[in-house]
Amino acid sequence: MSTILVTGGSGTLGRHVTDRLRTDGHEVRVLSRHTRPYAVDLREGGSGLDRAVDGADTVVHCATSARGGDEKAARNLIAAARRAGVGHLVYISIVGVDRVPYPYYRTKLAVERLVEDSGTGFTVLRATQFHDLVFRVLRGLAKSPVVPLPARVKDQPVEVTEVAERLAQLAQGTPVGRAEDMGGPEVRTFDSLARAYLRAAGRRRAVVKVPLRGAAYDAFRAGGHLAPQHAVGIRTFDEYLTTRFDGGGARR
Repeated sequence: MSTILVTGGSGTLGRHVTDRLRTDGHEVRVLSRHTRPYAVDLREGGSGLDRAVDGADTVVHCATSARGGDEKAARNLIAAARRAGVGHLVYISIVGVDRVPYPYYRTKLAVERLVEDSGTGFTVLRATQFHDLVFRVLRGLAKSPVVPLPARVKDQPVEVTEVAERLAQLAQGTPVGRAEDMGGPEVRTFDSLARAYLRAAGRRRAVVKVPLRGAAYDAFRAGGHLAPQHAVGIRTFDEYLTTRFDGGGARR
């Protein structure tokens, strides 16, 4: 079996990728800012990064930061991978990064291009938003008596463990370049997702659809972040909610 480094391997997606690869018998190294022995800040790079990458056959890049710095982190990782002779670089991206001019999407697209131009065999998988992300957004919005939602916007949430399964499969194969996009099983209006959350949480809130302006909103409204032709996910958002609440693992 091979040695695989998973950046962000303790995060929402990375921990599931790590578990699957270890189950399949691979030696897996977890790189994150706080996980030893490979506690590395990718934005800084350095000898710790070289040590983490040295001897790895494949690198699965799941690490990302809402605080910015993803492009610098990717450059450092790619440089270290090239020095170590890594044969396969796998990157998780988002459906629509080339169609929706949202700042975080632009960053993800820029990292995609760095990966493609790395000179290393690569695979890029784009997925729609995770159930967990939609859940956290709706829980935050529902803290007020009125839940404001962007008007005429749909979403296609996907189960994170299913994305992890697909990413692990790709990591164990040969580089394919752009893999087929991966979307959740249902394309739903955002207000229907919000009402499903409120029912599951036992909350009564007014839902108000707010028209917004801007190129990013127009692209979301046009469905640039959706992949209805790749609705390969199995677990629905309603099923996810049932598990979250019945399992007692979600704050209402």
